Amino acid sequence: MKKLLLLGGSSYLIPAIKIAQNLGIYVITCDYLPNNIAHKYSNEYHNVSIVDKEAVLSLAKELKIDGIMSFATDPGVVVASYVATKLGLYTNPYKSIEILQNKGKFRKFLEKNNFNVPKSKTYKNYTIAVKDIEKFEFPIIVKPVDSAGSKGVKRVDDLENFKYAFEYALKYSISKEVIVEEFIEKIGFSSDTDSFSVDGKLTFCSFSDQLFDKNADNPYTPSAYVWPCSMCIEKQKELESEIQRLIKLLNMKSSIYNIETCIGKNKKAYIMECTPRAGGNRLSEILKLATKQDLITASIKASLGMKIDKLTRPQYDGFWAELILHSNNNGIFDKLIIDKSIEKYIVEVDLWISKGDIVKSFTGANETIGTVIVNCKTKEKLETIIEKSQELIKVLVK
Repeated sequence: MKKLLLLGGSSYLIPAIKIAQNLGIYVITCDYLPNNIAHKYSNEYHNVSIVDKEAVLSLAKELKIDGIMSFATDPGVVVASYVATKLGLYTNPYKSIEILQNKGKFRKFLEKNNFNVPKSKTYKNYTIAVKDIEKFEFPIIVKPVDSAGSKGVKRVDDLENFKYAFEYALKYSISKEVIVEEFIEKIGFSSDTDSFSVDGKLTFCSFSDQLFDKNADNPYTPSAYVWPCSMCIEKQKELESEIQRLIKLLNMKSSIYNIETCIGKNKKAYIMECTPRAGGNRLSEILKLATKQDLITASIKASLGMKIDKLTRPQYDGFWAELILHSNNNGIFDKLIIDKSIEKYIVEVDLWISKGDIVKSFTGANETIGTVIVNCKTKEKLETIIEKSQELIKVLVK
């Protein structure tokens, strides 16, 4: 029986654990939080921090694993590649993983290879950063180089708010490094969704409309995703070609990617993120429902060096949305109310908390309290539900 070590323990790992077990794979999970929910589903758990690469390597050697993966868990991606490289297990090039996982290194790589890229620079010290601020035009975006889920991200419109944003981003950075970059004014919606390459070829490339709650404490944390996207076909093809070029330059082989893209008002197409892991908002699960293509199984098989079933360009069965349940206030959760008029369009409600649980305001994806998946036959009906979602789906907090 093959052994797969999964780094992390959040609810996002549960589908991967179940699928792997159905494939006859023995699943081991590890992190430093033994009460994390995913550990209840794995075959075995070990209390080892997923950012301690030498500790994870030692554990992997002891367990004699056949594969390692950090599925939908950003902090463990580089460590998983490091361990796999050391043990001679399947992985993509370690240096490429490091580039893709660090926003500063990624921006430099894009610039060096003539991709469209916002002007940016990384800093460890505010004093140095503020001396450089005249090189940028406001507004700017300030964020950690190595965090996910929009944690630590702030838009800054003037010098007065720069110090606070810099120090805020620094708190969320593992490496204590911050990137300052030009704010891209978008046409339409940005995209954030999962894609997959097999043997270096981008076989499954999806785009979404990524929506935000302007009233949230962090208005840059996604509050909904929609498939298929509204981006024009011409720009989708351009981005797909550029993503393929990126994969080839980095010598990536078989991998899932969580990719964020947008089209600027200057009409340039930008690859904003391309992290070699599944997206943290159940994106691959919804893509399986919407397209009948299974990126989770493909990821598991890739991590174990197994043959991957054929993946093709996505074709969507209707119009789909994932609504991210959250609160814009701190408090105690009371209940979730869904209007009966939309019940027939709801595929799934996944609520992660119970009455009486503490709820925090929406400052990042880590404050998500659940998801609602919606499927409609027409684009117009889905747009109506999304437009009125806060009236139709209410999170009551006391």
